[in-house]
Amino acid sequence: MLITEIIEKKRDGYENSREEIEFMIRGAVNGGVEDYQLTAWMMAICCRGMSNEETALLTSAMVRSGEIVDLSDLPGVKVDKHSTGGVGDTSTLVAVPLVAACGGTVAKMSGRGLAHSGGTVDKLESVPGVCTEQPLERFKEIVRKTGACVVGQSKNLDPADKKMYALRDVSGTVLSIPLIASSIMSKKIASGANAIVLDVKAGSGAFMETPEKARELAETMVKIGKHVGRKTVALITDMNRPLGMSIGNGLEMKEAIEVLSGAVPPDDPLYTVCFAIAAQMLKLSGIVESEEQAYPMLTAAIESGEALKRLRTMLALLGGDVSFVDEPEKLVQVRKIIPVCARIRGFVGDMNARRIGSAALLLGAGREKLSDRIDPAVGIVMKKRCGEPIEKGEALAEFYVNDESRLEEALSLFNSGIGVVTEPPEEMPLIYDLID
Repeated sequence: MLITEIIEKKRDGYENSREEIEFMIRGAVNGGVEDYQLTAWMMAICCRGMSNEETALLTSAMVRSGEIVDLSDLPGVKVDKHSTGGVGDTSTLVAVPLVAACGGTVAKMSGRGLAHSGGTVDKLESVPGVCTEQPLERFKEIVRKTGACVVGQSKNLDPADKKMYALRDVSGTVLSIPLIASSIMSKKIASGANAIVLDVKAGSGAFMETPEKARELAETMVKIGKHVGRKTVALITDMNRPLGMSIGNGLEMKEAIEVLSGAVPPDDPLYTVCFAIAAQMLKLSGIVESEEQAYPMLTAAIESGEALKRLRTMLALLGGDVSFVDEPEKLVQVRKIIPVCARIRGFVGDMNARRIGSAALLLGAGREKLSDRIDPAVGIVMKKRCGEPIEKGEALAEFYVNDESRLEEALSLFNSGIGVVTEPPEEMPLIYDLID
């Protein structure tokens, strides 16, 4: 089989066969396909696209490129969730213990944050002592004890994706929907889940900047899930503004604890999206027949304290110091808290979530490259949401700061991502659609 013919076939707009796709993926892992050849093929995919059948075949080949986690010895339907990434998105830390408290089984592997988007593993590790690199049997043991566990991805999981992702990042092929969809779904499928709930973000802080593009990605991933026998649904949610009020690893862990403690009102956007995700997870698990049945159970899990107990127990079994759960202010001890104030009276205008998230990165809350170290305590706490009235001199946000070397740059970027206007901005949907 000639690699150039496979590339040229896709370049000219024809479909690659199962054998051709599997040949390219095997070669990507064993070295039979050079990086420049794999990059050329991905660029052809980026320009010409893939059919639903091709994308499903690509995903399946990527799944088989490495270890496939067997969760069959765990009870019930193993349900997973995935967010395509955003700012202030603490939904995993809330939804996972909520679902476990309602009788679900969640065995989840998550990644680290990069650029403006936070990573669940980093948020978990903001609790001192937490180790997210666990052997498979220990991972499953924690699931049996608590109903849920979130750990880092196995190094042997989906090596084809690791190779392709690194090349996509430097070759201008990141935004190809077939490549994004196969990257996400191959990891979820290889992780052993029976059912998958996808939270596909749309807006300035997301990969997909419009609801239309997010819907295209969501539909592609749901079709992949159905093709390989996984129950899959996708929510399309807004990421033009931070989802939660906190941006930064310890700050977001603290906010998740507050949601699970009942300190956040039900009309809060973070609460709303977390409940929508958790309701779908319970539905796919077969615990409820409808979202309407799920909501009272989820509310009761918070009111009884059971959801917070599940998070606390999971963190303890991962080696964490749970005094930081009992006293979450300990998570965010910094040298300075600096208010960022409005210069005029008016209303909080439209936000650019990417710029706000990038400002938190400059404070030390995120990474520009995977080798960067993060400071778990620093970040940004929003004091106002989009559309709320604000007085001159009133705080739009507070910066939690240890290292001031890039503070001015962070302030400038933050201020460019939020403004004060004379009239309330148009209200935007929080949840655009459900694809099932």
